[in-house]
Order: sequence, then structure tokens, then C-alpha cells
Amino acid sequence: MQTAAPHYSDEHIVAYPIEYIAGIDLYNAGEYHAAHDAWEERWMGPVGPDEKLFLQAMIQSAVAFHHLQIGRPGAARRMYLMAKEKFARLNQPVFMSLDLAEYQAQLDRALSWLLTVPDPREIEPPELQPPMISLLPAVTPFA
Repeated sequence: MQTAAPHYSDEHIVAYPIEYIAGIDLYNAGEYHAAHDAWEERWMGPVGPDEKLFLQAMIQSAVAFHHLQIGRPGAARRMYLMAKEKFARLNQPVFMSLDLAEYQAQLDRALSWLLTVPDPREIEPPELQPPMISLLPAVTPFA
């Protein structure tokens, strides 16, 4: 049996908070509410302003998918837009080894349909391809 390529390395595990790594695993498993919880635990602590903004954007992107899982496309759209705004304010190409342009492109491919109508409850959701979070090989500073 072939296993999927790892989404991060041992260097990432050593360099980054365990809540971040756990959130990646949960998110990639489709456990969006649990990923939110893991990232929120870190976000609520004493973290720098850029990390706080990044984690909030990641939390909101996870919550968008959670809302879709429970049939709340309007709430999903709000979370998606809030996440996009936070990523724009962060204004960094890479944060905590995540290629933000690639991640946001995946988000847009999965969620932009929410913006095509005044009320996303009025259309049938397409087949979703949620993002998969894979960290870039280099460990990047985040403090």
C-alpha cells in the first residue's frame, strides 16, 4: 500500500507550534471544526500580531468548510470573505512555510461559487475540492 506524501517535515514539527501542525492534519482530514479548535488554542495565547492574523485567517477558512458541511452556505461565504481579507492584510507570500498564494488559489477554486449569487442558499453547491495544506520545505520565521 502506498502512502501519501507527508504534508510537512520533521523540521516543521520542531520549528512550529504543535497546534499549527495538529490543525494541518485535522484540516487535511476534513475535520474542519477540530482544525479550527487546534488553531484557535494557539491564536488565543501570547502570539505576535502577524501570527495572530495568519491563524485567524486559517481558522476562518476552516470554519467556511465546516459551515458547508452543516448546510450553512451563507455563513460559509462570510467566513471565506473574512479569511480573504485577513490574508490580504497579512500581505506575505509565505507564512509558517505555507505558500499563501497557492493556498488562497485553492480556497478560491473551492469557494468562489459562494460569491456568484446574492444568496448562496439558492444554488446547488458544486462538488467541492477543499484545499490540501502542504508546507514548503524551508522553515520560515513567524514571530
